[in-house]
Amino acid sequence: MDRMVEFLQSFLALGPTVILPVAIFLIGIAFGQKIGKAFRSGLTIGVAFVGIFLVVDLLVSNLGPAANGMVDRFGIELNVIDVGWPGAASMSWASPIAAFIIPLGLLINVIMLATNTTKTMNVDIWNFWHFTFTGAIVYTISGSMIQGLIAAVLFQIACLKIADWTAPMLRDYFDLPGVSVATGSTVSYAPLGIPLVKLLQKTPVIKNWNADPESIQRRFGVFGESIFMGLILGIGLGLLAGYPIGETIQIGMAMAGVMVLMPRMVKILMEGLTPVSESAREFLKKKFGQKDIYIGLDAAVAIGHPSVISTALILVPITVALAVILPGNNVLPFGDLATIPFIVAFIVGAARGNIVHSVIVGSVLIALTLYMATDIAVIHTEMAVNGQFNLPEGTNLVSSLDQGGNLINWVIWKVFAIFN
Repeated sequence: MDRMVEFLQSFLALGPTVILPVAIFLIGIAFGQKIGKAFRSGLTIGVAFVGIFLVVDLLVSNLGPAANGMVDRFGIELNVIDVGWPGAASMSWASPIAAFIIPLGLLINVIMLATNTTKTMNVDIWNFWHFTFTGAIVYTISGSMIQGLIAAVLFQIACLKIADWTAPMLRDYFDLPGVSVATGSTVSYAPLGIPLVKLLQKTPVIKNWNADPESIQRRFGVFGESIFMGLILGIGLGLLAGYPIGETIQIGMAMAGVMVLMPRMVKILMEGLTPVSESAREFLKKKFGQKDIYIGLDAAVAIGHPSVISTALILVPITVALAVILPGNNVLPFGDLATIPFIVAFIVGAARGNIVHSVIVGSVLIALTLYMATDIAVIHTEMAVNGQFNLPEGTNLVSSLDQGGNLINWVIWKVFAIFN
């Protein structure tokens, strides 16, 4: 078992920029593409993800320290530390249940495709860690491997169904035809986020509050372009963090770069994905009668839209403020402040880029996330200790916004807790 877990960790350590191209190449071959064409598709997608994750790193490496600087500047002290998705993922893969998740997850996906219960072929294997986390949490409270695996499968099924549901939004708003997203940290905000957006769109007065990149550009001309929005919002964040003027301008430039570069990387991604998607669609239509097939990719493909980045940058200080003022919250936002773009992607898509509606709904859901992350902190910490995760110095309790505050994970955990 230990060797299998070590092999799994080594494989996952290669990262999406290696795993995804290999998966796309094998899928292309399986669906009848010639070796050369399949190899080119995989290679192009790999290059695109190299670019995407370079831009994501640019975002995280600037946004994370600025957000944490804001926390330090205002002297916020809460007794549960948000260790972020890297910590949560490490705890997940250290669990005994981890060795079974990838083969089981692939098997479940194939069965659902064959039975027409999903249209998503999820090649985002790296993000299977979200399923692993849920399985590990349930294993922690029950001591049962079977219960843990059932919990992981339930999470996966929920993610695939939500991925199918939101794929038309990715096509129509994000210009990603044939793509779906089953990333656990993003899809969990759809079941509540999308209905709340629709409610705001029907609420008198509020429904008329609108600010999207297009309307901003029409009003402010060249200064309303996404590159300037990134600069201004980045500078604002630097000022809130108490940065000196030079570093404030640097973070502004970094956010401007993210606004411009990410959409261009996604275009390269689609160049490699389109041939594979078409081959998969034709094959499954012939074999199983399915007309549509979506390739499930990392949520990073959706976060480059200017409205997503703008909403996320506004929500960073709001998240810190909510952590302070919400009665009963004990979580200090820290590690996952830089992952807010992943949290709000589907909210922004449902709002058609309306930043005002996205920020309102995002604030409501982040408040719920803080409460869920607080509620699960004791079990989250027990899982960390069992996985020999090194807790931050002086910390007794840890949690995470990404998965500890994840709605689907929280509901599954609560259901299994009733019987244990």
